[in-house]
Amino acid sequence: MEDEVFEAEIMPDSGNYVLNITLAATFAVSIIFLMLGTSIGQILDEKSVEETSQNWWEIPLHERHKLTNLDLTQERSMLPINGTYKVLTYTEHFIEVELPLSEQDAGFPEDDVMHVALWLPDVVEGTKIPTIMTIHPYYDFGGEGMPGVGDDSNPNTIPDRGVGEWVYNNFISHGYALAQASTFGTGKSTHCQDVKGLGEQIGIQAVVDWLGKQNWSNGNVGLMGKSYAGTTNWEAAQNPSEHLKTIVPISGSIGVQEMFYRNGSSEFRALGYDAAYWAATSDLTTDELRVCQDDLQGPLNPFTTHLWAHYGGAEWNDYWDERRHLPDVLANYKGSVYLVWGMQDWNVDPYHAFPTYQLMRDAGIPARGIMGQWAHNYPDQPTTHLNAVSPGYGAEAYPEMTRMDWALDLFWWFEYWLKGNGVMPELHVQMQRHDGRWHVEDTWPPEDMYWEEITLDQATSSGSAVSATSSVTVTIPASENDRFISGLPTLHLSASTGLCDGGQIFATMYDATENLRIGHATMDVRYRDGGYEAKTVAPLTTYDMQMEFNPMDVIVPAGNEIRIELTETGMDYLPSPCAAIGMQVNLDSSSTLSLPLIDRDEETAPEWFEVPNWWDVEE
Repeated sequence: MEDEVFEAEIMPDSGNYVLNITLAATFAVSIIFLMLGTSIGQILDEKSVEETSQNWWEIPLHERHKLTNLDLTQERSMLPINGTYKVLTYTEHFIEVELPLSEQDAGFPEDDVMHVALWLPDVVEGTKIPTIMTIHPYYDFGGEGMPGVGDDSNPNTIPDRGVGEWVYNNFISHGYALAQASTFGTGKSTHCQDVKGLGEQIGIQAVVDWLGKQNWSNGNVGLMGKSYAGTTNWEAAQNPSEHLKTIVPISGSIGVQEMFYRNGSSEFRALGYDAAYWAATSDLTTDELRVCQDDLQGPLNPFTTHLWAHYGGAEWNDYWDERRHLPDVLANYKGSVYLVWGMQDWNVDPYHAFPTYQLMRDAGIPARGIMGQWAHNYPDQPTTHLNAVSPGYGAEAYPEMTRMDWALDLFWWFEYWLKGNGVMPELHVQMQRHDGRWHVEDTWPPEDMYWEEITLDQATSSGSAVSATSSVTVTIPASENDRFISGLPTLHLSASTGLCDGGQIFATMYDATENLRIGHATMDVRYRDGGYEAKTVAPLTTYDMQMEFNPMDVIVPAGNEIRIELTETGMDYLPSPCAAIGMQVNLDSSSTLSLPLIDRDEETAPEWFEVPNWWDVEE
């Protein structure tokens, strides 16, 4: 409230003594109230400053680009303030795990233990601290010294180059412990390697529980990791320990079938996935004499799913269901999630992140996300980003994609969720558009998104058959307005099978005017409704294939046409069993392209924000 101003009116002297007394009294009272008002206002102002004062890490997103104390010359982001604690020498621990009968292995009789390396800060005795943990099978992983293959990777007693070293350098000195653990059957952890299965999940959850119960612990544990080390975050949260307070899955798959199959289309690597992990972790020790019950099903499932899914090939066992992590997380997890993904990630595609983000929010899970146009990487790797992008696959967003404020962003998250310090970070999605610009949204796709529906009778096209030897091109007319695509476009395509009980279509979307790839989708007709349940397919029958593209955040300028190329398969994916015969597509009003659009003023919309400009900093 603004201070009220009272203007005194000067009166001529009337000689009235009473009036003079009154005026004097009024003046005196006014002076007293003025002094009191000043004092009270000063007190209120000080109290207001105290209530709104920030911790050094609580820098609003829109203010980060103004920071002058960020070290922008490193290969990873660094905190602007150094911690005060020294790091103690690591210790090793073996944690016994009780497994249910269904997860007992066959073979060499040995205790089931998880191996953990632990680094603690040198704090005052009695100080309680939280733990940041990373866990995966990649410690002591690789060639076992075989000729032509090479030596193994480092053991978990050496901070790894992904999470461990970064946490070691940035967080331990601020009062965090670092734990690096090996999943079952890898490193010094015993048992068989139950790749992402129930046994592995229980082992991860046991380590989290053990860390939270140590006498030096404040009871709070957070997990963090990329790829497989991100998937273990979801595994920990399926039936979580009460000590698991937050997870930071970075391109970590929400399930094994979800990782290798998009709308039923199978990736090449699905066929050798399970066997490849077993081979890479085999080291001719007693571990190899222990066999999981799923070791026989795992290598077979991809083949039966690819060839005979519509005849029960994906459902003859519970292998996929046991490794479907997200439903359990949504039902059971009470902590928070900081979700990280590259929008050009072809290793673990960004459809794992969306609609997962909103599903978590709907389930009451506090979630925050950061998604840039990088590939299968961390947000803060400038050289790696440069080497991993190409035109149409992220190059247009470089160098703005590299977030050298990421350590600061994540520190705020950990301080609140693991220590209870400061105010809660905002729950939002930081999204980078394909041209490099960043915008922040309460959720993604944004709530104010609307659909533009275009039936394909409005398009021009060439070809009508999609097979191993033929393709179709569809060109969508330009719009008078910019098309800011922010979400998951859909292509509901009317298609007819040939003399075969199946078929597949891979769709690549381009800005036709710029000849720039902007997105892709794929679908096996057996999964024509989406999801992971195959339906029967009859030859010479027409089906509505409800294709959904990978998440896209792109701008197609006004006047630019959109081109969609339909092929039988695309990058990373297997041809369908019916590839030689293929399918016919009906490019008429029965087929519809739907684009999720948003409107953001290109200059003044409050959602836009700048990131710290590291690329102009002289080393």
